[in-house]
Amino acid sequence: MKAICRDCFWTGEGQVERCPICASRRVLGHAELDSLTIAHLDCDAFYASVEKRDRPELRDKPVIVGGGRRGVVTTACYIARLYGVGSAQPMFKALKACPDAVVIKPDFAKYKAASAAIFGAVRDLTPLVQTLSLDEAWIDLSGTERLNGGPPALQLIRLQKRIEEETGLTVSIGLASNRFLAKVASELDKPRGFSVIGSEAQALLAPKPVGVLPGVGPVFRKTLQSDGYATVSDLAAADPRDLMKRYGETGLRLHDLAHGRDSRRVNPEHDRKGMSAETTFNDDLTAAADLEAELWPLCEKLASKARRDGVASRVLVLKLRRTDFKIVTRRISLPEPVQTARALFAAGRDLLRPELGRPYRLIGIGMAEVVDAVDAPALFETTEARSLKTETAIDALRARFGETAVVAGRALKDRGP
Repeated sequence: MKAICRDCFWTGEGQVERCPICASRRVLGHAELDSLTIAHLDCDAFYASVEKRDRPELRDKPVIVGGGRRGVVTTACYIARLYGVGSAQPMFKALKACPDAVVIKPDFAKYKAASAAIFGAVRDLTPLVQTLSLDEAWIDLSGTERLNGGPPALQLIRLQKRIEEETGLTVSIGLASNRFLAKVASELDKPRGFSVIGSEAQALLAPKPVGVLPGVGPVFRKTLQSDGYATVSDLAAADPRDLMKRYGETGLRLHDLAHGRDSRRVNPEHDRKGMSAETTFNDDLTAAADLEAELWPLCEKLASKARRDGVASRVLVLKLRRTDFKIVTRRISLPEPVQTARALFAAGRDLLRPELGRPYRLIGIGMAEVVDAVDAPALFETTEARSLKTETAIDALRARFGETAVVAGRALKDRGP
């Protein structure tokens, strides 16, 4: 059993309750501590933590970062979570659950600066960093022992302390043999946690509900449960051919995950926080119908690119430029990540409505905090799932016969007599 003190960095052998040097109880122990190299770093209640850092008077108060009463929760601090407040929850429900919460409008410039400081420290250890959003990333520390003076576990413990001292923010870290297990590990001991999953992975996962697996959202979870797969062990014991017949490639992926297997590499080329599409008009536009007519093809373009790149997002952004060149941006957080034009357009139209009544010279739609589609919930029996099947089929037709092979009715403009 390898052991490392998370406070003074003492390393030793055996199961230790207290560090023999500093007497700290924060001693990390695991038989495979020196051999595991894939980590997942997750900032603790990031946006809310940044606000509390900058406003110490909020330290012991429930804090919600998000929109107004008609908006949604972007992040809730851990105190607010005790009341049942969660991300993407409608604000009116959050305030009903926690009426004393302090609600703060998001300040993304401040969060981006904090994120840059955190991941700048991470990249001092290795270039193999794949960010999922402003507040989480996978890290591959293979082959860095000699360069950074110790095994990955020790490097990450030092990193965790450095981040806390330099930024005033805390992170939780999971260490394992692959991306999936590292992410599971990072959720085991939040906040300010550090957990390790090694060869015991399958036994640890077995009793957990299927919702712990990436790609299993609320709808798909109910489908799996009704089919007799309530726990991860149920999926692990299933015949992969049966899972393939029921759920296609998703079934095979779930079978691998249930056994703790994940072959995906940490890929810095997927280190992307967002993507967007925009257009500038020849003449300023004011009418809702005219603005929506420009918005739809942008949604098609962006959704098609998202599907090609295998990404999705639940944080969508509308961009408008007024005639005085002032930029207006509006964001919305959806319950589940999406990658269809229909979903992008519906969200974009909702964000556009309150801004109508004045002329604009540009409109754009964006996906922020994109994630690998494999990590997004599998949307069985939902509008998004049906739209995804349709739009994927259209992608194939356009790839074969050209972009004009299939044209949505919404994209047809009146060209006059």
